[in-house]
Amino acid sequence: MLKKLNLIFDKKILESAIKNNINAAIEEDLKNNDKTSDILPTKIEGVAKIKAKQNAILCGSPWVDYCFLQLDKKIQIIWHFDEGSSIKKGEIICTITGSYNQILKGERIALNFLQTLSGTATTTNLTTLKIKKFKTKLFDTRKTIPGLRVAQKYAVQIGGAFNQRFGLYDQVLIKENHIKSVGSILAIIKIAKEKYSLDGIQIEVESLREFKEALDLGATNILLDNFTTKKLTKAVLINKNKAILEASGNIDINNIIEYAKTKVDRISMGVLTKNIAAIDFSMIIEIK
Repeated sequence: MLKKLNLIFDKKILESAIKNNINAAIEEDLKNNDKTSDILPTKIEGVAKIKAKQNAILCGSPWVDYCFLQLDKKIQIIWHFDEGSSIKKGEIICTITGSYNQILKGERIALNFLQTLSGTATTTNLTTLKIKKFKTKLFDTRKTIPGLRVAQKYAVQIGGAFNQRFGLYDQVLIKENHIKSVGSILAIIKIAKEKYSLDGIQIEVESLREFKEALDLGATNILLDNFTTKKLTKAVLINKNKAILEASGNIDINNIIEYAKTKVDRISMGVLTKNIAAIDFSMIIEIK
């Protein structure tokens, strides 16, 4: 199902997500019945072409493949561009041949995934290009469309950025509301250290005072929330490479260069996956 891509991704998790996403989408859209396609002759063969209507990074072809595979195993798809390719407006990205009716059934499902994931990959790619000359790396967040976390984090990697925290289950992230529950950074770190190594814990701070406190307590991964670039620069100087520093909050493609100039290790941006500018694709089907 998946072509060889230079991704840091568990193949089983990805394939499971693709199956779950497509099966849920088919159930949502068809429920084993397409009333419109059912009025058409059943033996017509078709040839469909998906066309890009704007420049983009192509992402989502495994979802398209699995969609049509589920509807009709006889449908054949020829991709004219590899996953992750830069495509231009007007280019035909793939050709689909098979049952006219079955292609129609999968049209909207396939395009929904293709336009959403290509949108995430394209936005990510444009943002990473902005900071390519800096040491700062771009990361995603958990601010994803419900049910599409793996898919969108895959798209972030296709776009050239990095993943972190697939869920609450895989990394400790201590935030403001966690700290409030026990009263202080000192108290929460003491409790966390009883269960986990500090190397596996990230703690969020909202001021230079809190940052210094977390650093003095041995924190090795610190999230600097809504810091100005001036405060970030100070934090980087104070840090002296002791901890991994991540900036987050009110950062977008328009101001990311200013944040990267602070030499912070990471920048995380929720807009990569929550503010999606879907890529416009169209599918034209002809009788074979």
